[in-house]
Amino acid sequence: MELIIIGVLSYLSGSILFGELIARSKGVNLREVGSGNVGATNVGRALGKKYAVLVFLLDMTKGFLPTIMAGLWMGWGSPGVAIAGSLSVLGHMFPIFAKFKGGKGVATAFGVVLAVSWASALILIALWVLLLFATGYVSVASVLSSLTAVPLFILLGYPLPLKLMALLIAGLILYKHRSNLKRLARGEEPRAFR
Repeated sequence: MELIIIGVLSYLSGSILFGELIARSKGVNLREVGSGNVGATNVGRALGKKYAVLVFLLDMTKGFLPTIMAGLWMGWGSPGVAIAGSLSVLGHMFPIFAKFKGGKGVATAFGVVLAVSWASALILIALWVLLLFATGYVSVASVLSSLTAVPLFILLGYPLPLKLMALLIAGLILYKHRSNLKRLARGEEPRAFR
């Protein structure tokens, strides 16, 4: 019963699309701007950097709070933590409040990692920044740093539920970036900067 409660609350909190809510309050429909995505990157294109940072922090919090609460309640290596982290990301990607059409989950996933281990979060954010400056593509930085979380969790000896969580989230992020990867292959993916 406890796992069900954790899972439902984590999914519902993840389903709140802060990017879409903030853009709508400014009279902007994110679905019709830029990439059509509801995450921080597209918010930045539509509303500017300060709103992109705000949405990133809010989306990150959706992953951080359920995961850290599950850890405090059930223990850090427990299945409850893996369920909270995974379902908060799933909620962002497939939100019940928006016909299951959500974002790509990177900020929310970062919040999950931060709740599990600030050291791992620092490693992954540093890698993300390095990849962004090396390639110029947010999508490349996001996918590769997410995939790196899997061997990182294995090397650092996290419990099995957390390793499986990292694998699931990385796979979901890769899946949600499939259109970006197709544009990259065609040379049509927009760069963050030139």
